[in-house]
Amino acid sequence: MQKLNIVFMGTPEYATTILKKLMYHDRINVVALFTQQDKPVGRKQIITPPSTKNFLLKEKFDIPIYQPKNLKEKKTSDLISSLKPDFIVVAAYGQVLPKSILNIAPCINLHASILPKYRGASPIQDAIKNSDIFSGVTAMLMEEGLDTGDILGISYINIENMNAPTLFEKLSGLASDLTVDVLLNFKRIKPLKQNNLLASFCKKIKREDGLVEFDDAKKLYAKYLAYFYWPQVFLESGLKLKEIDILETETTNNPGEILEITQEKIVVGCKKGSLNIYALQPASKKQMKAVDYIRGKRLAVGDTLF
Repeated sequence: MQKLNIVFMGTPEYATTILKKLMYHDRINVVALFTQQDKPVGRKQIITPPSTKNFLLKEKFDIPIYQPKNLKEKKTSDLISSLKPDFIVVAAYGQVLPKSILNIAPCINLHASILPKYRGASPIQDAIKNSDIFSGVTAMLMEEGLDTGDILGISYINIENMNAPTLFEKLSGLASDLTVDVLLNFKRIKPLKQNNLLASFCKKIKREDGLVEFDDAKKLYAKYLAYFYWPQVFLESGLKLKEIDILETETTNNPGEILEITQEKIVVGCKKGSLNIYALQPASKKQMKAVDYIRGKRLAVGDTLF
């Protein structure tokens, strides 16, 4: 049976999981990877390749890797066309595909939400931040609109109490299986139009989105889970809340008041509810036990954690 020729376009670890599935499938032939350019990472600003590129190099796969700055250049669409792909598979690539590429072959995007909910840049974080019970992955036919294409398939899971890194991993696994299923059964799938009236949108996350106050314990904890990797959650003072969970969600308290101190944690009140806090990180310092932090600050029950 003839293999399907695939151009894969993706950048982070989420995309790598999908790419790995395709690379090892006996009916799929990945003819090229398109990914973002190498970027400086960390305090030392070490030039680092994207996750997808790193995977191919590490595993010594002999396929071409392209990292164009701009997909709108004619030479890029000409290059992709010359590869004669049966499909173009896109997963968290990081650039909008122009019409010149969309017209080459069916472009299938693996978006990490149940569309039309959470179109845009941060669907995983928004699902967690809004305390959704379910999230998932949608395979869709790409068009010029932002995540507006016809739906080819959906996989979903329960996401209660998951943080963002865990959900990224779970959804990447779902997406890899869904990708193969859609590719192999494409001719039998009847695409489903999205209901634009039900659409919601999510923006690119900024560092300041991690700023929190002790208003609502449930909402603060959801934000902590959503921004677990970056930007994390922090107070106006720059103090990061590194390890926390909910104690309860019903009581009324003075925001930030220390209600209890034990050997392992401190309990801090919110306007609604209260939190267990196990570890904190002061600005420009290392993470430490919350109990050690308040001892150093000479804070006691009744004082405010700000």
